[in-house]
This record gives sequence, structure tokens and C-alpha cells, in this order.
Amino acid sequence: MNDPIPSDEQLLGFFKAMADANRLKIIGLLTQSPRSVEELAALLDLRPSTVSHHLMVLSEAGLVNGRAQSYYNVYQMTSGALESMARRLLAQETLPQVAGSVDLNAYDRKVLADFLLPDGHLKTIPAQHKKREAILRHILKSFEPGVRYSEKQANEILERFHEDTATLRRELIAYKMLDRASGEYWRKTDTTEN
Repeated sequence: MNDPIPSDEQLLGFFKAMADANRLKIIGLLTQSPRSVEELAALLDLRPSTVSHHLMVLSEAGLVNGRAQSYYNVYQMTSGALESMARRLLAQETLPQVAGSVDLNAYDRKVLADFLLPDGHLKTIPAQHKKREAILRHILKSFEPGVRYSEKQANEILERFHEDTATLRRELIAYKMLDRASGEYWRKTDTTEN
């Protein structure tokens, strides 16, 4: 059975429902047997109105359902709700899709805005690893895939960014963005641009 990937609202509702100790206790009690609001209130030493609120949150998340029985509303776990949601959450494609709308290049853009002058030169080479890596990814775009560059050609490209071309060359190699052999430099084939 293929469960659909939960929407952001479903995920938020589920985690909101599960993020309260009393709601977890209610779920624990309802997995044992159906219970009325009054029963749950007495067992948990809570007011019935508080239990009703918790049951509403659990119901909105699809975890419990209620039915009228005599003078009481009796609640029980929705059959398979926890198992289904767990299966959907743990599906390999679910969590990456939740982050699908996140702009993965936002950090690089921020670093570039902080370190590049209007003419494209670097103010300084960042000391911090993650910031330096973002700058190097930007510089790497100036090297064409499949093209071998002499050291002089590589330096001409790197001078557009900073006068310390030796450091930039060394860092591009250290970060495994460029390869070097016999005085030639080229982009690594497994390097991906952001």
C-alpha cells in the first residue's frame, strides 16, 4: 500500500498533536481501550475541558475519533493512524520533499554579498570553512568543464577574484573542486554547481 506523502499541514498537525505530554498519555490510554472524556480526565487528573481540547487536537491530526454513547462521547484511536503516519514519515522520499521549497543557494548568496565587492573582487578570502567553500563554488563557475588550463590561464581567471591566486588554486584543489597534473588545472568531473 502506497500512502501519499503528507502535506506540510498534516506534518505540522501530527507533530503538534504529539508534542504534548498529556496528549501522549491520552494516546497511550486510548490504545488500551476506548474511553470517555470524563474517564480520561479522572485518570490524568485534568479538567474535562482540558481533555476535550487535547482530544480535538488529536482528532484534527486524524489520530483519534469519537462517537456518542449514551450520555458520553467515547474516544478511541483511529485504526492504523499512527502506523500509517510513521510509514509515511519514514518513507525515503518524504523528508527531502518537505524541504523542497527551501532555497538551497540562499547561504551562498549571503556569503557572496558579504565578501564580494561590486566589481566581483573578494574583500578577503574567508577564514571560515563553510564561507570559503561558498566562495570557491562561485569561483569554480569561471572554469569550464572539460577544459584544461595552464597555471597562467588559471591565474588569470583567479586574479578576477583576488590577487592571491596561489591560495585560491591551492584551496580549489584542497576542496576537491579542481584537479592538477603536469602544470594543468581542470574541474573535477564529480563537482556540481549550486
